[in-house]
Amino acid sequence: MVDDLRSDDGLGGFDGHRERVTRRSEKERPLADREVPLGQQEQDARVLAPALHAWLDGELPEASVRKGETGRDVEFWKQINGEVDRRRHMRTPAYLEAQIMNALPQTAPALITPWWRREFVVSPMAAVGTAAALIVVAAAVTAAVMAFAR
Repeated sequence: MVDDLRSDDGLGGFDGHRERVTRRSEKERPLADREVPLGQQEQDARVLAPALHAWLDGELPEASVRKGETGRDVEFWKQINGEVDRRRHMRTPAYLEAQIMNALPQTAPALITPWWRREFVVSPMAAVGTAAALIVVAAAVTAAVMAFAR
């Protein structure tokens, strides 16, 4: 199964370094990959320093961003990266994986078609019963019309 929601549209490599390459036009890009403007930021919203962004992108060494107000941000992002690495190496227990695989259907689900496109199968007994019912209804209607016509 291929997950195309995180395509590398315009970004090279997955090692954290972003290299710009030619981007496709907005109409060619899939809907999940389009950028959505966030609007105005709140007045008290905290914005990361450009040096911190450069460190996160791997362009600056850690020592150059540890000084001043960005020291707390560096610690925060190091903790996040450590947690992400721990979670990336987590494995699902074998019993849970077996339960999940056993819960999956063994055959592909059937395509649900509208009632007017479905195959209509009539058994011989149903056809004879329907024909007899139509004859009885037609005879009753005819008798009723004849009774009122006199």
